[in-house]
This record gives sequence, structure tokens and C-alpha cells, in this order.
Amino acid sequence: MKHLAILMAYDGSQFYGWQIQVQTPTVQYCLEKALSEIAKEKVMVVGAGRTDTGVHAIGQVAHCDFPVKMTTKQIIDALYSKLPKAIKIIDIADVNEDFHARYDALTRTYHYIITKYQTPFNYNFKTYLPKYKIEIEKLQACIEYFIGEKDFTSFAKPNPEIKNYICDIKEIQINERKDDIVIKIKANRFLHNMVRRMVGAMIMVSHKTQNPNIITQWIEMKKHEQKNYFTAPPNGLYLTKIEYPIDKVSFTTYISREDWI
Repeated sequence: MKHLAILMAYDGSQFYGWQIQVQTPTVQYCLEKALSEIAKEKVMVVGAGRTDTGVHAIGQVAHCDFPVKMTTKQIIDALYSKLPKAIKIIDIADVNEDFHARYDALTRTYHYIITKYQTPFNYNFKTYLPKYKIEIEKLQACIEYFIGEKDFTSFAKPNPEIKNYICDIKEIQINERKDDIVIKIKANRFLHNMVRRMVGAMIMVSHKTQNPNIITQWIEMKKHEQKNYFTAPPNGLYLTKIEYPIDKVSFTTYISREDWI
């Protein structure tokens, strides 16, 4: 039995999120179905991050046990004909049986893209918010109030399974390109809707010309339901990278793919 780590990208607009649910297709459903067809028995997959409907990935990682004696290249080639074109397997690595895609992750990085000009070609892949006054300097002024280890209850959708809402934000970068504003957020973990609510909060600070230190007040409220800001749409969000201890997994093609977005 081989224990595999799978590095993949996908167009989230084609799926009802990562996790298997009543509505299909989901990314996990498609991957498990394809692997099971190749193995001719049920193969179950565990993902590092449960991206929502419409959220994309260029650095999602999953693990599974695979019962067939095939090289990783053979598995990648076999998956190519089994998976929908909206899913791309970037690399597969043999790992020790104790590797866990979710629990062994050190950090996760997301990028959020706000476009200044919506076109028919970026509709599903960038967020357009013409009703809001968005100034990059005001967004950047919010960064310091998110950085560090904090209780992000106010920036998470309620989930009875979650008992701990503390996350450690390692880095936030906000850069302006010709047609876009790109927000990069790196943390040890993220909660449901957390990145999208953080983006919504920063946009409201900019739109209403509020003092950015109001973010500290919002964090300290520790209330899931907020009327102070909104949850940004999913189509501008990408899971871009997951970092692991070097002795846990090493993908041969794990290079920067930020230019994909």
C-alpha cells in the first residue's frame, strides 16, 4: 500500500467546494472517483483545506492510501484521462504512512484578487466591487491590526465542530497591479470564511474612511454575526500554497505558481 501526497490546482467555479456533500460535483468527490476507478477499489482522500464553492486552488494538497503498484508518474498520467479539465494534478509524492495533509501543515497561504475592470473572461476568477471605494493605502493600513496570534471568532462562520478560533497570521501583503489589487494572507490555519471576511473588513475601512484600528475592536467582539463588514465573494479567492516540514513531503515540481493568477 502506497501513501501518497497529491499537489493540485482547480477552477473552483466548476465545483460545490472541496468537501464531499449532497451537491455534486465537488473536488474531493471527483478525485476519489478517479483514483477508485484506477485502483478498482474505494480510495478515500483527505484534503489540507476545505475550500468553499467558487474558491480556487493552485496549491491544494491531499493524501490517500493507494493499493496499486504504480509509479507516481503513472498515476498522474492515469488521472489525466479520469479527471475533469477543471482539475490539474501538478505532482504526486510518495510519503511516509504517518503524513497527514491537514494536520502536518505548518502554514497556508491564500491570495484574494480584486479587479478594477470586470470582463467576460475574469468574471469567475476575480472579484469586482464597483460600489465600494477601494484605496490600496487604506487597505495596507489595516495589516498591522490582523498580524499575530488572535481569536478570530468575529471573522469566522459559526461551526459547532470548531472549539478553538485562535489563528496566527504570519504575513499580509497588499499589492496593486495594472488592473488588480492582490491581497496575500499567510497563517498557521484559517477558519470558515475567514479570509473573505478579513477582505470585506479591509474594504469597509477603505470605503467608509474609518480608522483602521477599528479592526482591533471588531476582533475583540468575538461575535460570529457582524454588520460592520461583509463576506467578500468567493470567486476572487485562491488557496495558493501549503507548507510542510521538509522531512514530511517534498514535491519535485513545488515551485511558485503565483504567476498563474
